[in-house]
Amino acid sequence: MLSKQPVVSLLFLLFPLIVSADFVHWLGAYDTAHQKALKEQKSLLVLVVKQNSALSDKIIQTAFMNKPYVDTINEKMVAVIVIYEGNKSYPVEMYYTTVFPTLFFVDSEKELFWREPLYGEEITPDLLEKTVGCVSTHL
Repeated sequence: MLSKQPVVSLLFLLFPLIVSADFVHWLGAYDTAHQKALKEQKSLLVLVVKQNSALSDKIIQTAFMNKPYVDTINEKMVAVIVIYEGNKSYPVEMYYTTVFPTLFFVDSEKELFWREPLYGEEITPDLLEKTVGCVSTHL
């Protein structure tokens, strides 16, 4: 019979890593995210994905988790994931794309893009770090 002590010890050691994991705080409803961005005077970060997309999952994991710029995104932007085939409403005409995932950078007040969207494999940690560094100058 295995002792519970090693499992408890392992969880105790991993707890600080789990609690301090840096990830983007995504919202799941566009209207809620837009209202929050307006209220807090922040830019809107809109990620449009397709359901069950391996590339979308990979990009979320490699570009939006445990990166130095994640805190800046959470501080200066409101992030929302919208599913292209989803039932939730979002202004499809504004965020029209045929490439998934697509990342849009939006001035929430003017509802204008302040940077060209990033498409698919263009959504990389290096490019995001440079772009997120521009958020302060845009606001």
